[in-house]
Formats: sequence, structure tokens, C-alpha cells
Amino acid sequence: MPLLIFEVIEGRSEAELKTLLDAAHRAVLSAFEVPQRDRYQIVHENKAHHMVIEDTGLNLTRTRDLVVVRVITSPRAEEQKQRFYADLSRELKESCGIESSDLMVSITTNSKGDWSFGNGVAQYLTGEL
Repeated sequence: MPLLIFEVIEGRSEAELKTLLDAAHRAVLSAFEVPQRDRYQIVHENKAHHMVIEDTGLNLTRTRDLVVVRVITSPRAEEQKQRFYADLSRELKESCGIESSDLMVSITTNSKGDWSFGNGVAQYLTGEL
């Protein structure tokens, strides 16, 4: 169950955000092989001056199309992570016109006991999931 949190510069339309989220979900489905309805996404819109995302010396050009994606998930194989980065980059380029230089991703892992989907229960631990 990956939880994706998107940090973007304010100004995208509702339709543009939906397209971005749909593209990201296709990448999650492909790379992490989760069920179709295993979809948890949050968008934070920020003023441009609230996001300072430099290029760590990689000579990347950032624009107002910048998207930072934080992924919180159970442990994933390195191959899955690499596939996700590539699939997400391709999906955002094809569907949204976002260049790969405007995409930054960070994956944080946790364990099954770190999730409750509701009702005050850790469903992975109780066997409900």
C-alpha cells in the first residue's frame, strides 16, 4: 500500500491534477503490482517560493512544472523502485508533458504494523489485509 504525497507549485487545474494522479497511479500499478483500488494520493499545492528544489550538482533544469513525490510504502525491491522511477517519469512526460528533470521522488519504507486504514485497527496485523 503505497501512500503518495505530491508537492507541486500552485496553479494547476483540477483536470491537470487528476491527469497527474492517474498517471502516477499507473506507474504504481506497473512497478509495485498492487491491486487497482490500492490508491492513496495526497496533493499539496505550494507557492513557488515555498519550494526550493535544487539539482544536487546534476545540472537539472527545474521549472514551475516541478513535482516532488514522497512515497511511503512497505519495503520494495530495488528493482521495483528503479522501475517505479522510470515508469513515473515516462507516465508524467506522456500524460502531463512534465520533463524528467522536473520530477524528484523519495521513498520511505515502514512495516505492516505502521498502517491503520480505519476503525482504529492495524489491518495488516489482524489479517484483514
